[in-house]
Amino acid sequence: MPTQDFDLDALAAYLHLTPSQVERLASRDNIPGRKVAGKWKFSKPDIHHWLEHRIGVFDDSELERVEGVLDRHGKHEEPVRICDMLHESTIKIPITSRSPRKVITEICDVAMLAGYLWDEPKMIDAVLQRENMHSTALDNGVALLHPRRPLPSIISEGFLAMGRTYQGIPFGGSRGSLTDVFFLIGSIDDPSHLRTLARLSRIINDNAVLDGIRDADHAEDVLSLMREREDAI
Repeated sequence: MPTQDFDLDALAAYLHLTPSQVERLASRDNIPGRKVAGKWKFSKPDIHHWLEHRIGVFDDSELERVEGVLDRHGKHEEPVRICDMLHESTIKIPITSRSPRKVITEICDVAMLAGYLWDEPKMIDAVLQRENMHSTALDNGVALLHPRRPLPSIISEGFLAMGRTYQGIPFGGSRGSLTDVFFLIGSIDDPSHLRTLARLSRIINDNAVLDGIRDADHAEDVLSLMREREDAI
């Protein structure tokens, strides 16, 4: 069974940093790690969650760097294309639910009806558990819903679903901000989840794209906006 830990050199190579930079981050508790027999060890799931959190607060230049790191690490995989994962059948405008649980249920229902999700109750429960740990709502009114770990056994392939409410709802964002745009990320493994999260974050960091999503009445309009932005990245 493959190890679940990076050592110092392996993590440095993964993050495209020097070992001394990684050691300094770990010594200052800026990256999750532990010393075993005097040597740094870093849990792969912990590093993935650390990166996931950092992606949520990065600006576009930082996201571009992180996406480059992740793409280089997955050099034998096809590049992530958000507009190949999001489809008219997985976009719902509007979603009418007014509570976090019902929003999550409605988005998962969209994915199930489109044929990308096989066990809706399991996904709903996993996303709710992730939200209870720490909200995925961002300050720009977008929530990036996903389970804590990918659930490849209940999805047909990596996919995205999206819904928009006509009025924002409280969804756990900082400073009491409201959320009106919701993406559900269904990934097959941690690396593909991080790559999807980084690429999607770059697209929705564009205020013009978000304004367009909020003005759109049809799924094809949303896809057109996102495709134009993705092609420009």
